[in-house]
Amino acid sequence: MNKLKAMLLLGAMLCLSSCATGSSRLPYDAWYLGLLAPNYMEVWIETADAVDVHDRVFRRAMSGVAAINTPSNLKGNPRGWPNYPGAGKGKHVRGADLPRLIYVRWQSLVEPQTYEAYIPIPEATRQAMVKGERAFCSFDGKWITDYRYMLTVGLAPGGVTKTWIGGPCLPPVEVARVVGEVVKVGPSGGRSGGRYALPLEPSSKAYIEKYGVPYGSW
Repeated sequence: MNKLKAMLLLGAMLCLSSCATGSSRLPYDAWYLGLLAPNYMEVWIETADAVDVHDRVFRRAMSGVAAINTPSNLKGNPRGWPNYPGAGKGKHVRGADLPRLIYVRWQSLVEPQTYEAYIPIPEATRQAMVKGERAFCSFDGKWITDYRYMLTVGLAPGGVTKTWIGGPCLPPVEVARVVGEVVKVGPSGGRSGGRYALPLEPSSKAYIEKYGVPYGSW
């Protein structure tokens, strides 16, 4: 019985140690969660939460403004998604294991409307995130072993999201396209009286007034 108790105690200690480190099996310190929006299609992220494979929730892993371009000459093209979306604006999700689910609630300021979306991350994607690949980095002219540890979520009007994984020297791979739902209580959980977080930038406002929102292009 004492031996059994000792084995159970050791197992519990190992489990606690594994849960505490979380990302110990990752070949990098932490994966990155970034968000972006098409040109002029401004958003305010109320929260972007991550759930890892141990069902631990990392709330507000990211919030605030997303990466976006708003050229003042109205020459930016908001239609579709870029071939190389980049990392987006975000943070490293430290202490987390690989992601199982991403939840995003955001304000689409050009409509205006508030959406939420649940984005599942498949097992195949998680395996790809820890697979090292030989890659040439053009910015320093070196060959390295790179990883797709950057998880980027694009947010577009109509509640459309698209998700990619990529690395600094590896091309992005599309993960999912999810159309979110309208948050009926409105922005800020209904606490703002219907007021949205930010006014549109003048260039975004001018673009929308001239060309409208290109629904159906995302």
